[in-house]
This record gives sequence, C-alpha cells and structure tokens, in this order.
Amino acid sequence: MGESAVNPQIEESWKEVLASEFAAPYFAKLKAFLVEEKKQYRIYPPGSLIFNAFNSTPFPKVRVVLLGQDPYHGPGQAHGLCFSVPRGVPQPPSLVNIFKELHDDLEIPIPSHGNLEKWAGQGVLLLNATLTVRAHQAGSHQKRGWETFTDASLLALSKYRTGLVFLLWGAYAQAKGQLIDTSKHLVLKAPHPSPLSVHRGFFGCKHFSKTNDYLRHLGYPEIDWTI
Repeated sequence: MGESAVNPQIEESWKEVLASEFAAPYFAKLKAFLVEEKKQYRIYPPGSLIFNAFNSTPFPKVRVVLLGQDPYHGPGQAHGLCFSVPRGVPQPPSLVNIFKELHDDLEIPIPSHGNLEKWAGQGVLLLNATLTVRAHQAGSHQKRGWETFTDASLLALSKYRTGLVFLLWGAYAQAKGQLIDTSKHLVLKAPHPSPLSVHRGFFGCKHFSKTNDYLRHLGYPEIDWTI
C-alpha cells in the first residue's frame, strides 16, 4: 500500500471535486487506520489501485455509475473496479451472472475474462462504497470512513452533472439512491447479481439496454458493453 494510502494519488478532476474530503478529519482517521492495518494484514487492492475507479474514469467523463459494496477479498482479485477482476483471474459468481444478463439483454457473447476496464474507459464509474478490505475478511474495512468518501463522490456527480445513469444492484446499493437527484439522472434498481438473489429479478432487468436507450435519447453515445 505504501505512500498511495497516505498521500492519495487520484486523477486531477476528482482531486478537485473531492478536495474537502481529503482535508476532512475523518479522512485523516481513515488513513491512520489503513497504515496500521497494513502493518498487520494483507490489504486489497494494492495501494496503487485503491483509487483505480476514479483514475480510470475522470469526473467529466462519467456517464454511468455502477455501485458495488466491497472489493473482492481473495488473492489477485481486487483491482479497484467494482465487480471486475484482472485478466487471468476466474470470474466470480456475481460477474458470471452479470455477463449472463448482458448476453440475454443485448446478445453480447459471454467473455472469457472478467476485466471491465473497457467499460471504465467509456465512462462507466465502477465504484465500490468501501475501497479496501483485509484479505479473506469480507466487510472488514466498512464503517471506517470510505462510505463517507464515496457518498461524497455520488453527491458530487448528482449535483454537478446531468443525464447520468446509476445502476444500483442489491439493497445496499439501492439505499444510496437517496443521494441521487432523479429529476436530473436515471436510477435503475435491481436485486444483486449474486447467486443468492439473482433469480429475484436481476435476470431480466435489462439494465444494459435501458442505459443505452436513455443515453441515446439524450443524444449521448451508447456504451459498448463488450469487453
């Protein structure tokens, strides 16, 4: 993790938008917590990738926001983009189900890997509410300050941008809907794509085509959901 956790290296447009967060007392506490955690445990993702979602999708380029909860906590999985894994890492179950819905919705072939960087490069902000996790301990960095930081990110997008699509899958993400001005943005909600809930309405939600319909209606380019 090293210096990147202590002195966040984040893309300039986001650094400007979130400057007051980095200066806030809670963020200093969060940094101190991460420094101590790093002394005792392995933390995911690597320090240089903690802000990967922001660095991959600058604030003015965001067109879609996909909100996750926690980074993956297994070795080599987390790389700072929600639901995504690096090439060569097996697709986790939720991502498998996302690709199934994508195939059913838009007839996009099921990919052989799980790296969603191509989405991020087109303006899909792949944001986890909590940006770090202790190895093999899901949820271990929740309620330490990250949620305040990522809520501020969502509020800034809602306030300063218009015509964005927010994809909120599962109860945790859906609760964040209260941060979004629905008179300016499209909020799409569905059950989480995990095997435990996918059959309650994630399959068949058609969020990928609905996103593109909305963007097209506003005169914006559609997302190419192939990876």
